[in-house]
Amino acid sequence: MARRRSLLYVPGADERKLVKAAQGLGSDAVILDLEDAVPPDRKNEARRLIARLLNEYEWRNVEVCVRINGVGSPFAADDIAWVARLDRVDCVVLPKAEKGHSKVIHKLTGKPVIPIIETPRGFMEAADIAGEEGVVAVNWGPADLTAYIGGSLEAVEATEWPRLIVSFAAHSVGVDPIDKVYFKIDDIDGLREDCIRARSLGYVGKTVVHPKHVQVVNEVFTPSKDEVKWAEKVVKAYREAVERGMGAVKVEGELIDAVHYRMALKILERAGVKL
Repeated sequence: MARRRSLLYVPGADERKLVKAAQGLGSDAVILDLEDAVPPDRKNEARRLIARLLNEYEWRNVEVCVRINGVGSPFAADDIAWVARLDRVDCVVLPKAEKGHSKVIHKLTGKPVIPIIETPRGFMEAADIAGEEGVVAVNWGPADLTAYIGGSLEAVEATEWPRLIVSFAAHSVGVDPIDKVYFKIDDIDGLREDCIRARSLGYVGKTVVHPKHVQVVNEVFTPSKDEVKWAEKVVKAYREAVERGMGAVKVEGELIDAVHYRMALKILERAGVKL
């Protein structure tokens, strides 16, 4: 299973940035962006450029995703037909996702889908979207949501409701919840706090718009050595207890049962530890 701690957006029409991403910037995934980062008159140019660079470089150790234009966009049909032909693209990121969209994109492209929930209707349908065929993770976007409701970006980002809705939706069907972008490029302390808060609400990773954010995001969403050590002890002790016909066991003074076992397995999975 792919780790998705950091998913770095890269403008699809910027060759310099695309080449840097191909050579490796430390993120678990790259999102080659055909939507907001590419002006309407450069969509074809961006598709040709991305296709060429996918062939010219190996893109090692990174999940390659493409954010297409959303369902209903005049560019969507061309994006879908184009991305379906690219074997090196691992995943399609779908903006402004609503119920039924991800399933259609998955069937037309044959690729996994990460829907971005960023419309009022999308949030109302979050659990249905997360459970659609082909969906492997769910992301959310505060900027577009703010534009839809005519509100304040600061207010939308400050409330926990959108984050909780997406986290609950993802976990209800066993896919990855991926947190929103942090827009303040130079505010690294604020980024760290934002990541810590997201992780505390169940998120496993975050989308980022600048390479300088990757290291912090990877660090926060990687379980610490102490967490891994605890998880390994719990898994070992619980499995031994089950073999003895017991449903619970004490580990370092704490009663451990099936819930703690599942928590420990999740920590080890996120740390990339194989038992």
